[in-house]
Amino acid sequence: MPELVFFSGTMDCGKSTLALQIGHNRSARGLQGVIFTRDDRAGEGKLSSRLGLVTDAVEAAPGMDLHAYLVDQLSKGGRVDYVIVDEAQFLASEQIDQLARVVDDLGLDVFAFGITTDFRTKLFPGSQRLIELADRIETLQVEAMCWCGARATHNARTVGGEMVVEGEQVVVGDVNGPAAEVGYEVLCRRHHRRRMTSISAHAGALSPDVLPVASD
Repeated sequence: MPELVFFSGTMDCGKSTLALQIGHNRSARGLQGVIFTRDDRAGEGKLSSRLGLVTDAVEAAPGMDLHAYLVDQLSKGGRVDYVIVDEAQFLASEQIDQLARVVDDLGLDVFAFGITTDFRTKLFPGSQRLIELADRIETLQVEAMCWCGARATHNARTVGGEMVVEGEQVVVGDVNGPAAEVGYEVLCRRHHRRRMTSISAHAGALSPDVLPVASD
């Protein structure tokens, strides 16, 4: 039976790498798929991994009907055996509904990859709808790590290395971007609550101790 599967995890845990691997394995068996993505770090119409692997994809723009796109491809004689969706958290709720229709009406497996919560620990609409509709939810076993060595569970947005908790929900950045720009860092819950990034923790460790005050 075809399924809608949601692979979730924090940033930097290998979601895009797994998406590319699933596509490669099916392609090696003679199957043909359609890859959708949104706002990939490599640019429009690309699916990329931090390991340096990149492939072409269809940019799932806001307002695009993903079900209708696939129906059009099939009606023109195209072959579609499966669907991969990366950065699925950025999709609108109705686009997730369309992916469910792809499974139910077209009989195609849909593999969606994304993070569940944003830098404010709030669910992305796309991820929320996937949790509600997916036949199966898989948490990636490759654990990202906080700077302290603990398992990273939260995504933090940084500006100049300092964690921020306000702003637009979607701002494209990367965990390896320059510190002066908008970037992201994965943290454990404790350090996310304390807004303590690797840069701020390092600065704190380098701060001189307070000198004792001599008493008269």
